[in-house]
Amino acid sequence: MAALTVTSAPVDGGLADLSGAAVAAASGGDTAPCGPDRFLVVINGDASPHTATVATPGTVSGLDIENAALVVAAGDTGILPLPRLFAGTNGRASITYDAVTSVTVAVVELGS
Repeated sequence: MAALTVTSAPVDGGLADLSGAAVAAASGGDTAPCGPDRFLVVINGDASPHTATVATPGTVSGLDIENAALVVAAGDTGILPLPRLFAGTNGRASITYDAVTSVTVAVVELGS
């Protein structure tokens, strides 16, 4: 799994080039730092829809919490919050993709 890094989107200027901050989704999946104001952005440049799934390692009363799945339509961009709920023992979310053809991803954090 590739380790994604955080790109800041400052409140006073925003992020003008989201595509420039994105990297190719890894076929073996990616990991991303979790926390308040952090989001996974999935840009699907393919002609087919694609799904990014974020594992939820926790449980509630012994029951597994369902993983989060983001389905991004062909040619579209999707965004999914990355709260601490998704953090594994290493503090990072584990992300997998149904396919990675023409899919790029970024982790964006709202800055101050």
